[in-house]
Amino acid sequence: MTTIAAAESQPFQAEVAELLHLMVHSVYSETDIFLRELISNASDACDKLRYEAIANPGLITDGTPPEIRIVPNKAANTLSVVDTGIGMERAELIDNLGTIARSGTRSFLSKLTEAKDGANLIGQFGVGFYAAFMVAEKIVVTSRRAGSDEVWVWASEGGSGFEIAPASEEAAQRVARGTEIVLHLKKDAAKYLESYEIERIVREYSDNIQFPILLVPEEGEPRQINSASALWQRSKSELSPEDYAQAYKQIAGAFDEPAMTLHYRAEGRQSYAVLLFAPSQKPLDLFQVERKGKVKLYVRRVFIADDAELLPAYLRFIRGVIDSEDLPLNISREMLQNNPQLAQIRKAVTSRVVGELETLGEKEPETFAKIWDAFGPVIKEGLWEDFERREKLLALARFTTTSGEKRSLKQVVDDFKPNQTEIYYLVGDSVERLKSNPKLESARARGIEVLLLTDPVDAFWTSAPLDFGGKPLKSLSQGDVDFGLIPLVDDKSEDKKDEPAADAATTIAVIKDALGARVSDVRASQRLTASASCLVAGGDARDRALERLLAQQNRGEITKPILEINLRHPLVAALATDTAQAKDLSLLLFEQAQILDGEMPDDPAAFASRMNQLVLRGLGKWGHS
Repeated sequence: MTTIAAAESQPFQAEVAELLHLMVHSVYSETDIFLRELISNASDACDKLRYEAIANPGLITDGTPPEIRIVPNKAANTLSVVDTGIGMERAELIDNLGTIARSGTRSFLSKLTEAKDGANLIGQFGVGFYAAFMVAEKIVVTSRRAGSDEVWVWASEGGSGFEIAPASEEAAQRVARGTEIVLHLKKDAAKYLESYEIERIVREYSDNIQFPILLVPEEGEPRQINSASALWQRSKSELSPEDYAQAYKQIAGAFDEPAMTLHYRAEGRQSYAVLLFAPSQKPLDLFQVERKGKVKLYVRRVFIADDAELLPAYLRFIRGVIDSEDLPLNISREMLQNNPQLAQIRKAVTSRVVGELETLGEKEPETFAKIWDAFGPVIKEGLWEDFERREKLLALARFTTTSGEKRSLKQVVDDFKPNQTEIYYLVGDSVERLKSNPKLESARARGIEVLLLTDPVDAFWTSAPLDFGGKPLKSLSQGDVDFGLIPLVDDKSEDKKDEPAADAATTIAVIKDALGARVSDVRASQRLTASASCLVAGGDARDRALERLLAQQNRGEITKPILEINLRHPLVAALATDTAQAKDLSLLLFEQAQILDGEMPDDPAAFASRMNQLVLRGLGKWGHS
């Protein structure tokens, strides 16, 4: 390696060579991140200076403010990152850059290699520094500790060791306080000398570093390229609605206005700032298969990741930032998933978001309605996935029912009829089709409000055992339904109530014989008042809507349904007396029920032929009368 005059050569700590190989070939997938790491270290150095200057104001008597400079030099093929922070003495250069500071153990490397539980160990001062060897063939570090007259130079080509020596007079004059890191770039890293490339990386990763980041071009004046203002770190009292709207558009890359803003700071076992927004319009990527969230993770105002799963998938529409003061900077986004501190943040923030949505629904129903219209189907995924918050999510949900739109379950329960003990629902393709479903007839006759569920996710979450406030949710397409104890709205409202009923045993036997294996059972219905028949699932079977959905995705077969018949309907009564037509009438009852459920008859041609024959017979009988 290139030597420094009067330099002392030292070997790297045993693990460093392995770490260098790991950083370059395994850990980092994007070389851009080296600049983030160097800027982050520079920001830490400025933070430390500011802290130490509280007790020792003499450290900053020269009036030089803490700042970070990035200096590209195409002629020399070097990129420099310079800070006016706390700086390092000789021993600190050796400890921080020659060893894995405070975590230099074989265990540390083995955990990194396994990519497990490394999140707690990454980001310690000095570790991220080695990422610079991805783009540099040689690194020279010149540093002066604040308040010291000594300036030291550390240099390495990333091999077995490094050199350290007192700085030349020229270098000492150049570094009045802080650290200068000069990267001698590899040939394939020349793009990092372009101003636009440097600005892009700073904008993406380090825009909210609280110290000014100055780009010093080879021509022209130095200019600040970061905002140096983490809005989420400021007090709510300092910010206006316009500030929040602008922050939302910048953070989310959106053009609409936020429907909800959540800004707070958590203190205690962990300290972190939260600035989250609920959009008012549905983003285009909402239903991508990956269901990735878009909340950005920062650590001490340094951007870490935008897909760290900071909220559950059913809140993936939320945009914003969570900025932790305690988490370590992380070299691998995948490791974030195993970080116990992040898991605690995720749990707390998720509960806060759900609570904020619930409050918005109570205090600003019109604003909440915008969120529910856009993201209701997504939020309902949590009813299936998030058992811990299921009760709260049920309270949050809004439904179209037979009584109106955007009804809460609290409203539904408040309007229960005498002796009603369950919340009833139907799952289907459209509200219009559900409203005409014969399974609603007996409920309608008693004025019972029924949830009309038409989102694809409804078929899934309703398959879980659910209750709200001790009131079970019950499908009108599944199991037994008995409204006998609930009074009719009007004694005349149940059509055919006074008509004689067909003999149950005889009629059911005839239909079972005609339909054979097409159905699992035939029974008298408590659901029907006007229609002749309907299809339902058994109490232990899946709801028929879910079965159809899974069958479409080749994830299961549709089981044989139960045919329920209305014994007071003339068509059913005719079965007992017209034995010649019993099979055709039985098939007609079954196929009509299929159509009303949104299914095609098993044999459409046979159905059409059978229907035509029955119509012609009816016309012939009418013609002789």
